[in-house]
Amino acid sequence: MSFLDHLEELRWHIVRSGIAVLIGAVVAFIFVDVLFDGIILAPLHADFYSYLKICELSQLAGGSSFCFDEMNIPIQSTKYTGLFMMHMNASIVAGIIIAFPYIVYELWRFIKPGLHERERKNGSIIIFFTAFLFLFGVLFGYYVLSPLSVQFFGTYQLSDMIEYRPELSSYVSLITMMTLATGLLFELPVMVYFFSSIGLLTPEWMRKYRRHAIVVVLIFAAIITPPDVLSQVLVAIPVMGLYQISIAVSARVQKRRKARTV
Repeated sequence: MSFLDHLEELRWHIVRSGIAVLIGAVVAFIFVDVLFDGIILAPLHADFYSYLKICELSQLAGGSSFCFDEMNIPIQSTKYTGLFMMHMNASIVAGIIIAFPYIVYELWRFIKPGLHERERKNGSIIIFFTAFLFLFGVLFGYYVLSPLSVQFFGTYQLSDMIEYRPELSSYVSLITMMTLATGLLFELPVMVYFFSSIGLLTPEWMRKYRRHAIVVVLIFAAIITPPDVLSQVLVAIPVMGLYQISIAVSARVQKRRKARTV
């Protein structure tokens, strides 16, 4: 195929992926009660699953400082079109999350012709782990990082003279950033697999710069989490675990590449 033929093929894969996102967004838009009351606004309630589990863990440790009966964080929208735009934006993000496995499938169909026969046979496994890691990262961001961020920023005060009423757009942006950013971050082993397959990454290089990776991960964790040590550690530990897994993935890919050249 010529370069223009490849572009045409890529365009149709993008179009089909866009249609899948649109369908997911329409479904999310229709079920607005589930999207907002059941998912997005759920961390504003004291009976949210994560808060209950954190309370249980703190009680097992001999304290109850992380237990509370109510959360008073009033959310407001001051823009005339604010509610509708947040409904649209949240539906699009939900559509991306819902359609992500299909997007991965379309991406795989595009790159499949350029891979070796053995790599093609592993397509279903790659698609599964790519979708699984993304969805696991989304759940980790939603159930672990989002509640910590909502509670920290929602209860942070400078003075009793200041009335704190967060904007809906700011709150939704916080939740979506935590979920999507963590979902994409958990794709590290998959990215390492593809870069190792084309020879851009090696396990030796990843081991050599492991210390640098730890610093980068801590900086990234400090950016996307509240400014407390616990939240940063909760992000850094699984990411560094994924980094170690990525080294093993890269080593396995390198071993296969060497076996094919012998």
